[in-house]
Amino acid sequence: MRIAVTGSIATDHLMTFPGRFADQLVADQLHTVSLSFLVDNLDVRRGGVGPNICFGMGQLGGRPILVGAAGSDFDEYRAWLDRHGVDTGSVRISEVLHTARFVCTTDADHNQIGSFYTGAMSEARQIELKSVADRVGGLDLVLIGADDPEAMLRHTEECKARSIPFAADFSQQIARMSGDDIRTLLEGATYLFSNEYEKGLIESKTGWSDEEILAKVDHRVTTLGSRGVRIEQVGAEPIVVGVPEEEAKVDPTGVGDAFRAGFLTGLSWGVGHERAAQLGCMLATLVIETLGTQEYTLRRANFMDRFTKAYGDEAAAEVRSHLQ
Repeated sequence: MRIAVTGSIATDHLMTFPGRFADQLVADQLHTVSLSFLVDNLDVRRGGVGPNICFGMGQLGGRPILVGAAGSDFDEYRAWLDRHGVDTGSVRISEVLHTARFVCTTDADHNQIGSFYTGAMSEARQIELKSVADRVGGLDLVLIGADDPEAMLRHTEECKARSIPFAADFSQQIARMSGDDIRTLLEGATYLFSNEYEKGLIESKTGWSDEEILAKVDHRVTTLGSRGVRIEQVGAEPIVVGVPEEEAKVDPTGVGDAFRAGFLTGLSWGVGHERAAQLGCMLATLVIETLGTQEYTLRRANFMDRFTKAYGDEAAAEVRSHLQ
């Protein structure tokens, strides 16, 4: 399967201030705040839902197609993704804007002051999926992830117009989208991804019940945190998959993206939904054990040992034949 992943492309610039923000604030001068913090360290991490998902697919041996917009400062990030099996040929490079970035300072009490610069992400709406499909010889599935909201709507409309199967995955953009937008984005989707909280928010904003939404998509995939994932389809018993045992719980950032990477890779291999969900849960476990969304290493022997322990010999045999 040729799978394109649309979504934000960004970097996180994370800093640590050894003191307390509260100690630097003067109560009667908050209307004229002017502060500068001398920080101890700077951690620059690669991020954005599009690259996070594509990186995971590349780790599993896939060749996902990243679709999104970045700035002229994307060269180093592009080289990293290229080395890890991602097709970056459909990334639009802005002539005037930098790649989106999140800049955040955390104090000793874990309070944070942050800013998100959308930058080149706003140009994702100018990308035509037809040009992507023409370049790679057609598309079998497009995951429409959190991105510039206008881009998400345009990609969805184009998929519908060109009869390209698509997966709807709004994640953090649900908060700013209207019920009408969400209804447009999910109706007709082959897969609808969300976590449990987002599931409730989708139902609240659209005014549609769980049953009504399920009737409008082929499959509804809901991640349940430590309880795993549930896959639903009209007329079929739900599939519920648990998570493997964690060796450590370091950082949950990017866990959902990793699940999607494993699940989509399983689909590309032609395995069933249960096996694809197991693959996603195993990959997500590697991410939660690592600081950063793309800093984990998939050692195939270790991966298969842990997969076998979690899901059994039969499941492992089916996955191993593809992973090798």
